[in-house]
Amino acid sequence: MAYILSIETATTNCSVSLSKNGETLYLKEDYGNGYSHAEKLHAYIHDVLDAEKIKPEHLSAIAVSKGPGSYTGLRIGVSAAKGLCYALNIPLISVSTLEALAHQVKNSKGLIIPMLDARRMEVYSAIYDSKFKEVRKIDAEIIDEASFADLLNSNIITFIGSGVEKTKEIITHKNAFFVENKLPSSNEMSALAFKKYKKSNTEDVAYFEPFYLKDFVALKPKPKV
Repeated sequence: MAYILSIETATTNCSVSLSKNGETLYLKEDYGNGYSHAEKLHAYIHDVLDAEKIKPEHLSAIAVSKGPGSYTGLRIGVSAAKGLCYALNIPLISVSTLEALAHQVKNSKGLIIPMLDARRMEVYSAIYDSKFKEVRKIDAEIIDEASFADLLNSNIITFIGSGVEKTKEIITHKNAFFVENKLPSSNEMSALAFKKYKKSNTEDVAYFEPFYLKDFVALKPKPKV
């Protein structure tokens, strides 16, 4: 019996779930527009465990969304996950943020492109088939009218994630379908984390770092007028 606590903080959704053998038992998340992870994450962890009457020492592993996504959000989630793993002496499992997001698409007959909003017209995306097998690795790209054109000519494509809002205004192909108002959630991490747990596919807690995809750039504050 494996109890796994999953943490998702790659976007504005602060999400924590508890699963048993890959099935989500309890989920708590904040689908708001602001980054509230620093204030809410540890309280959510406590609430999720308390709701199922599970003590921290009963956990088999901690799973964390590894990115890409918000630099600060990922740091908060990974730091919390590492701290729990150190304290409890249990393994750390990382789950691709975009892979978990893709699993929110049900009954797809074509390709799935999960995408997260980046700066301006850029998105972080990957491509999966209807069985969630990776077709193209994660990449950062600028969206324009020609984006995914070759694939759209021969496939139905379902786009999902925070990058959909700006993408749907530019990609108007008849084979493009958009799932709106969806963010990565720890709910879909449950099955993916358990699959890795059974294979002992875990991370080195001391050296694991989130997958930022791009280097963090600190913006200078605007001068006061």
